[in-house]
Amino acid sequence: MASLLPNLPLLLPGILPPSRENWQLLSFAWQFFPLFTAAQWLTDFYPQGKTSIESKLNIPGKWGWLFMEVPGMTMVLYCMFSIPSTVGLASPQSLPWANWTMAIIYTIHYLYRAVLSPLVLNPSMSPIHPFVFISAFAWQVINGLCIGGWLAGYGPTTVWDWSGRLYYIEVGLVIWGWSFLGNIFHDDDLREIRRSALKRQQQKAKEDGKPIEGVDKLYMLPKNGLFHFILYPHYFCEWLEWAGFWMVGGWDCVPARSFLLNEISTMLPRALQGRQWYIKKFGKERVGNRKAVIPGLL
Repeated sequence: MASLLPNLPLLLPGILPPSRENWQLLSFAWQFFPLFTAAQWLTDFYPQGKTSIESKLNIPGKWGWLFMEVPGMTMVLYCMFSIPSTVGLASPQSLPWANWTMAIIYTIHYLYRAVLSPLVLNPSMSPIHPFVFISAFAWQVINGLCIGGWLAGYGPTTVWDWSGRLYYIEVGLVIWGWSFLGNIFHDDDLREIRRSALKRQQQKAKEDGKPIEGVDKLYMLPKNGLFHFILYPHYFCEWLEWAGFWMVGGWDCVPARSFLLNEISTMLPRALQGRQWYIKKFGKERVGNRKAVIPGLL
């Protein structure tokens, strides 16, 4: 019977998708990415979002976000459909259900984050500097290849590789699912600020006959959910998501562990610097006792 999931052709054999040897090297090196993020502690230069700068090189926020975030999902799926034949599997369909479960939840997250958020849900997005775009694009490609390679045949390839782990898989999926919903909830709270402002501007423009000013750089202090306690609950929820993802894969799943630690090392300094930005903009009294990203700690 013909496979329902045919193998994709190898675009650049040994590189795209990576051979086992190249994947092992890439996955090993990816563990040391936090050493590079240490530079963020030395500067608050981050030309995106609330700290974006005026530049003729800037990329429109929505399209920039789409194209810099979608490669991770693309790489994972490409690996899932191209690597199995190189490791002796009949087709992608031969991979264990748990491998596909991890690939699917990864894809669901990035369909929301990379496609739906910028193109459908977000009223506006600040421009993105090419430096941020190129860095994020490269980050997504490498991360996608590391995770995709592990799931597509360089990690577990039989159901027996997952035996005895059903409890941890179930708990990890629950953590991932609730954290994903928390991420969406807090993202939407931020969106509502601009949606409301845009509606007010549209009403005023209709009454005055003047053009809408736009809400690309509009920021306020949200108050719902974990915003009562921290300023970046969407970061916190995303970390919990990928902690659940790592739990599904198992503590020896190096790519999932690197993913979580690399995200934290990248986003933590931005959150702490972002708290100072909020204090500068709104005042220490209005920010109050809210921490940056971890309730009661940071």
